[in-house]
Amino acid sequence: MTNPIVSAAWLQEHLNDSNLIILEARLDQNQSNLENQNPDLQIKGARLFDIKNNFSDTSNPLPNTFPSKEKFTIECQKLGINTNSTIVVYDTLGIYSSPRAWWMFKAMGHSNVFVLDGGLPEWIKEGYPTEKQQQTVYKKGNFEAKFNSELIKNKEQILENISSKKAVLMDARSADRFHATLEEPRAGLRSGHIPGSINVPYTELQQNGKFKSKEELKQILKLNDQPLYFTCGSGITACIVLLATELISDNPKAVYDGSWTEWGSTDLPIEK
Repeated sequence: MTNPIVSAAWLQEHLNDSNLIILEARLDQNQSNLENQNPDLQIKGARLFDIKNNFSDTSNPLPNTFPSKEKFTIECQKLGINTNSTIVVYDTLGIYSSPRAWWMFKAMGHSNVFVLDGGLPEWIKEGYPTEKQQQTVYKKGNFEAKFNSELIKNKEQILENISSKKAVLMDARSADRFHATLEEPRAGLRSGHIPGSINVPYTELQQNGKFKSKEELKQILKLNDQPLYFTCGSGITACIVLLATELISDNPKAVYDGSWTEWGSTDLPIEK
């Protein structure tokens, strides 16, 4: 099992590798209640991976859903990404939006991609080089997406799983949202959770912006050999829980892309 995360020390050591691409996975709106303490800084040489505007299906009324493989290819080529690129993704909060970008690359057929443990805060804490954010035009890359539809699930597949129980469905939202004791932050959504799902708040898997130890993750997640599906509010924090399971298991994994923003806006069955 290849470790999907890298340390700040590793990235610093490889900063000048010719095939290295560093991406800041940006998502301006977040539900984490964490504040970006360094809004104008980026890791030296980083390129902007704009999830909301460039790496989502902006024609879909649901937020943050996967773009087409054609759109993903075009945007990656604009960033100078090649088929042989080693990609390290980070975000400004620690580990929040970067796992979403990581999973998008995996689903689009690029396996040589990693998440920076601790993100920009850890990088700055270690005293490694940063620079002011800047807009740059890059030499066009030759990246070509090869979409693996097995890594993304739709509402029909999640509905079928309620009865088949083929996969364990993990919900990354907070316990109060899961149990409907707190209203959803998005207007017009019902409260509750998908029947049969289990609650794994993504915040319980982290400490100080980094993942807990593998031993702690094993105790929290209690995995068996079943496939794993992941859901949340809009497909972002589901990928945090997915990445945590990737650290400790080879179970097949997939994200319910519509997540609660889709499920909670329909008459599909819910539990509270």
